[in-house]
Amino acid sequence: LLAAFDARLPFTLTQGQSEVARTISAEMAAGHPMHRLLQGDVGAGKTVVAVAAMLAAVDGGHQAALMAPTEVLAEQHAASVRAMLDGITVPDPGNLFGDRPLRVELLTNRVSGAVRKDVLAGLADGSVDIAIGTHALIQDAVDFASLGVVVVDEQHRFGVEQRAALRDKTAHGAVPD
Repeated sequence: LLAAFDARLPFTLTQGQSEVARTISAEMAAGHPMHRLLQGDVGAGKTVVAVAAMLAAVDGGHQAALMAPTEVLAEQHAASVRAMLDGITVPDPGNLFGDRPLRVELLTNRVSGAVRKDVLAGLADGSVDIAIGTHALIQDAVDFASLGVVVVDEQHRFGVEQRAALRDKTAHGAVPD
C-alpha cells in the first residue's frame, strides 16, 4: 500500500518526510505500542506522514483513526486523505476480484441516520479502513474491529482521557500505535 501511495503522490517526499515515515513504520512493527509526536510548520507534510502511518496499519490488516478537534478540520482531513488515497485498493478475500477500494469514512456529529449506521457497522466489521472524525470517534457506539494506529491532530486540544478513550476502542485489549 505504501508503494502505491508513493506512486500516486504528485510530488516526491522530502528527505525528512521519508525518514520520519520510515522511522514510524519501523516502530509500528515493534512488539510494543509506538507513541510519537510529529511536529512541524503548516505545510511541512505532517498529514502525508500520518497517512503513510495509517496505510502501514491497513497494510498489516488493521484499521486507522485520525481524530481532529473540530468538524471543519475533520472534514478537511477526510477530503484531502480521500484525494491522496483515491484509486488504492486493499486485498479482500471475500471479493470476486480479490481487491476492494480502500474505504475512508468521516464520523462527526453531523453524520447521522443511515450514513452513520453504515459507518459504525463498517468500523465494527473492519470494512472501514480509515476513520476520520472528531470526538464522535470515542462515543460508546463506536467499536473498531482492529484499530492499529491512532493519529490525533492538534493533540493539545484533547485531554489525556479523550486520547486514551480512542486508543481503548480496539478489540481484544490490544493497544494501537
